[in-house]
Amino acid sequence: MLLLLFMIACKKEEYALPTAQTVLQNDVIKRTLGPNIVGQSIEFAYAMAVAPDGKGIKLVTSEVEASIAGATGTFLQNNSFFTKSNGADSAVLVGSPSVTAGTKTTVTFTRDTMAATLRYTYVIPEEARGKTVSFTFTAKSSNGEVATYKMGPYTIAKMDMVRNLTVSDGNVMYISIADMAVYNATAAAANPSKIDLVYLYRNNVTTSVFNHSIVSPAANPIYLPGVTLPAGVNKSTAILKTFNLQDFNLAQLQYGIFIDDVDFEKIDLSNAPNFAINLVKEAGAWVETADKKYKAYIFLNNVDNTARTAVISMKRYSF
Repeated sequence: MLLLLFMIACKKEEYALPTAQTVLQNDVIKRTLGPNIVGQSIEFAYAMAVAPDGKGIKLVTSEVEASIAGATGTFLQNNSFFTKSNGADSAVLVGSPSVTAGTKTTVTFTRDTMAATLRYTYVIPEEARGKTVSFTFTAKSSNGEVATYKMGPYTIAKMDMVRNLTVSDGNVMYISIADMAVYNATAAAANPSKIDLVYLYRNNVTTSVFNHSIVSPAANPIYLPGVTLPAGVNKSTAILKTFNLQDFNLAQLQYGIFIDDVDFEKIDLSNAPNFAINLVKEAGAWVETADKKYKAYIFLNNVDNTARTAVISMKRYSF
């Protein structure tokens, strides 16, 4: 009996060609991963095709409507893309440049086209921060048929991001979380309440390996050797040194790790020190400002021992 059941279970099913659709079809995939950050983009690929037996029928327009109007730079490509046998993308011009009016972005086809895949880039506006956004994709053909496809809703992060700020020992060494900017001593003296961290490089400290460091202005002076702080620069910022957290947005490398809003909400820095010494390339530091208004993650994209500089990127969450 077991043998008989096995033979029945393994019986090969007859293959039948799928029945072709007789109407206008469409489909969408989201091409971007990770948190959706204001100023960054969400990208989609929108495919549409008329019925294969629809002689003389062609695509007329392709449109995307967002629930919140995109920022400048939002567009729908007027090229259709297909993938060559070698894996490379190949573009074919099929329509006029897209026109965005309010929440709608439209491409009008200028070549006889039965099938196309257009790429849509939505630049996230400030208005969408902390909200959700949805998209309705629409294709129209010359025989009056309309096909739609809805995507979302997608949550837009509350956090901010800035990348590739250069800090230098003895010069642009003061870091402001509130401004997401770096300042020299003159600018820091003019805005002392904005300064949360001090960057410095020391390779002659005998008590410990110091090198590239980020230190709170209120830290013990032994962590600020040779530094004279501008008047009023005196905050105590919590700092937690971290390794192997190469956030994809900040590192812009191959890593598939993303820091999102929830990470800032959950991390506890109440017992963190106010200094982080001996930071290396691709290390990072979680920080919390003295007034508890901001948490941030600072990533070291690069360090230069000779120039005594570092390139940093930052994600910041406001409470």
